[in-house]
Amino acid sequence: MTNKKRDWRHFALLLIDVQQDFWPERMAESFSDFPANITRLLTLCRSEGIEIVHLHASFKPDMSDWMPRYKLLGRIPCIEGTAGVETLPFALDEPGEKVIIKQTFDGFHAPELLPYLERKRFVLTAGLVTSVCVFLTTASATQKGFLTAMIEDCCADQPESHEQTLDRYQFMFERVALDQIPERHSQWLASLKRPAELGETKNGI
Repeated sequence: MTNKKRDWRHFALLLIDVQQDFWPERMAESFSDFPANITRLLTLCRSEGIEIVHLHASFKPDMSDWMPRYKLLGRIPCIEGTAGVETLPFALDEPGEKVIIKQTFDGFHAPELLPYLERKRFVLTAGLVTSVCVFLTTASATQKGFLTAMIEDCCADQPESHEQTLDRYQFMFERVALDQIPERHSQWLASLKRPAELGETKNGI
């Protein structure tokens, strides 16, 4: 059942690359709360009515959709038919939730994503890896006119890279903890209703 008091119609969560190849043992040791936090995040979004979009990396074994750098290297994560492409069990999509496949770091290079978010104005991001696909997708969302917030305890990376990314780019996006999301709703919604400060807004908000 969705929350009837908070209006999340203009918000979406992008859950990025929570897949086996991006979750090595050393990262799992450093971010031991990540699985439980992703489970809690998905539960929160589903109960509150925040739309969830799952972004997954997937590449063909024949290299036909690989970025040139990886063709030169001769290897890439998340190859179709391997265990590495599989979604981690705590981040599985449910029926009706959008899943978009990408072959780049930035999810907005997937042609489906921007049109799918046409009615949204605020994007929450989480997943793997903080300093690469999560950051680049969040940065792209900001530049495409969305307000953005990265959920700091629902991302993981090498610890130093994780903290540096969250600290360095707060001019670009907000950082928010999972438990703060409901209480930030009023502030975020008010931000979407300030046309004098934001300029021309999307979808007439």
